[in-house]
Amino acid sequence: METEELTLLIDKYLSGNANAKEKAIVEKWYELVDSHNSDMATERIEQYKAETHQFLSQYIGQQKTADKDPERNLVRTITIYRWLGAAIVLFTLTTGLYFYYNKQANTHVAAINKPLINDAAPGGNKATLTLSGGRKLILTDAKNGIVATQGDIAINKTNDGEVIYTGSQQADAGQTDAPIYNTITTPVGGTYNLKLADGTEVWLNAASSIKYPVVFKGSERLVELTGEAYFEVAKNKAMPFRVKSAGQTVEVLGTHFNINSYSNEQWVKTTLMEGRVKVYGNGSSALLLPGQQSSYNALANQTIKVLDDVNLDEVMAWKNGKFYFAKADIENVMRQLERWYDVEAIYTGNRPTDHFNGKIPKNVNLSQVLKVLELSGVHFKIEGRKIIIR
Repeated sequence: METEELTLLIDKYLSGNANAKEKAIVEKWYELVDSHNSDMATERIEQYKAETHQFLSQYIGQQKTADKDPERNLVRTITIYRWLGAAIVLFTLTTGLYFYYNKQANTHVAAINKPLINDAAPGGNKATLTLSGGRKLILTDAKNGIVATQGDIAINKTNDGEVIYTGSQQADAGQTDAPIYNTITTPVGGTYNLKLADGTEVWLNAASSIKYPVVFKGSERLVELTGEAYFEVAKNKAMPFRVKSAGQTVEVLGTHFNINSYSNEQWVKTTLMEGRVKVYGNGSSALLLPGQQSSYNALANQTIKVLDDVNLDEVMAWKNGKFYFAKADIENVMRQLERWYDVEAIYTGNRPTDHFNGKIPKNVNLSQVLKVLELSGVHFKIEGRKIIIR
């Protein structure tokens, strides 16, 4: 079969327009991916070796990996939404893995998923709201509209699954009454968006929480974060916005930034997209400009470090519904999968030394992500809520 014919056939399959015979042909290719360690699979891969170059040229063009390491100058290249065709590109593998994400992946990749006995569905819009008196509301199950009130403030859940605080009270630097606090917590495999009383928007990543006053009073707007969140802070020069997380404090007036403060990550990372922020920790401080990132480890008693020219797409991938691996080791990859699929990574034998690069949509089952990662030579097995790395 010529590469162009195979490509058209895969497109028909993914779009749901293939007939029974065409489906059977494409599914044969799927079986080949599953059995790529067998001798027969190796022979078939060699047979299509020449066609692979044409396939890559058609869909990737002249793009080249930025990795100049001579030991990894041939990077594993796979087009995600056509990963059924991965059987014809397996021979190009060396070390590492590079995915070129296509915007059609979100809608088409699910069409090729074959259900497994052991699998895990992707996470979604899930969170719990804890009110000032301790009452808990499962926001996932709550109906749209007003879900609770705190003083004169109404807490609304929108059709988009966002929580918004509205009411007659306004944030006022002159008010000194004790604030009323709420907390929103996302579980493993959950994300959520909320709008605070001052208009600040917050996006919470999985396994995270934020504690905040329903109305900001006094001389500052102070919130407390665990895990990861992205902030778009409403401007108010009279009341600086401050975020406390894992031994550091970030101070802003109005800006866009991301904080990653998971307890199982070595560094607390604050990344600035727009405006300016000042980061304090362990007696040191740093002023960040757009595109810069601070790293801080309170437990190691270290001072704040600032990195320039940070990959903002990588930082914001979680909010945009993607995994983005940039020279990530297996532990980094597994921590992200654990948080999103509510699983535990178990390593048997020596840990793989591969480094992974690329993007994968997060709205697919765990098995699909692992099948793509397996093309690097690392092998996985799902047992209940565990991923066995072999």
